Amino acid sequence: MDDRRARAEAIESFAATLRELRNAVGNPPFREMSGKSGAISHTTLHEATKGNRLPSWETTVEFVKACDADPAAYRDRWETANRTVRSVSTGDPATRAPAAPPSGELAASAAGGQDLRAAHLATGSPATRPTGETQAPAFPPSPPGHTNHVPLRDTQPPSGHAGDVPPPSGHTNDAPPPSGHAGDGQQSPPAPGSRGRRWLTRPVALATAAVVVAGAAAVVVTIVNSGSEPAGRAPGPTGGASPAALTPADCPVRSTNPPWAPPLHEDDKAEFITDVTLSDCTRVGAGQTMTKVWRLKNAGSVAWKGYSLRRLDHPTQQADQCQTITDVPIKDTMPGEIVDIQTVVTTPKKPGLCYVRFKMVDSSGEVVFPGNRPINFQLIVAGS
Repeated sequence: MDDRRARAEAIESFAATLRELRNAVGNPPFREMSGKSGAISHTTLHEATKGNRLPSWETTVEFVKACDADPAAYRDRWETANRTVRSVSTGDPATRAPAAPPSGELAASAAGGQDLRAAHLATGSPATRPTGETQAPAFPPSPPGHTNHVPLRDTQPPSGHAGDVPPPSGHTNDAPPPSGHAGDGQQSPPAPGSRGRRWLTRPVALATAAVVVAGAAAVVVTIVNSGSEPAGRAPGPTGGASPAALTPADCPVRSTNPPWAPPLHEDDKAEFITDVTLSDCTRVGAGQTMTKVWRLKNAGSVAWKGYSLRRLDHPTQQADQCQTITDVPIKDTMPGEIVDIQTVVTTPKKPGLCYVRFKMVDSSGEVVFPGNRPINFQLIVAGS
């Protein structure tokens, strides 16, 4: 069999597998799948089913998870297709998928690293780069003078992180940014070959490890980022919010970054200003009601009309989790304006760590910054 034909058949066969999976769950729209994932664009998901190229393992994981299936069940099929695709390319050895985490979920994206508790970097519309492909090694060589360390958004910040939001003008990444953690405004990495003090062109993949949590203390955890898990913890079962137990000692929690993706709307940017209330690791009482407020700036050229923060574990909020509304409205905000976003939080009746995440969506319900970590709040709930 001709090598090119074998390669094409391997790609098409795997694309057919993904199409069958999607059909089996009712053929949901790709935009809906992207919103459910919160970690990958609808165009990348669509491309994975066309059979033009083999999707990356990271894309495959997000596709399968968006269909409420287990990525581990598709790992061997992806590996088989990948070996065929790579073996027919002269001098291009097969690229293996990252080691599978215990539950079969994606441990960390190739674009990511640890969740910066206050990763204050702006989202913009960086130069387009290929996504969802296996045409290049997962870890391309760094340009001269660059080192392969985690980007600055993945370093340890002080209390209150804005995973997707940059600091106000005047902040540098050498000094701790203010408290706050609005995950939907951080800057996407630049296109390969560009240089800058904030981002490296070589992505860093971090694997999560399973941790056995000892002790009899009651723990309250709300992990609502279906596309990322806290670093250093085993991810929960695919398709549901069943996070590994966290304790107040884990605060502030760091989570991995989702796969790289541009903002939904070109030149849409958000800048984190501060946590007006309830900065990370604030101690609160059990069974109390309080108001959480984030302050953001519309730093792009797109008007925020009908935007909101959507809680990512809806509609499965449990009684032992912090309770909030599903969609937190954002007042219409013009470019250059600052807005306070607030939601009422009711703490659980048991002590532990309350960790809640949201993604910014537009008026149509689509995730605005799919390539960035969610906005979140982290509260230490004391006993009554």
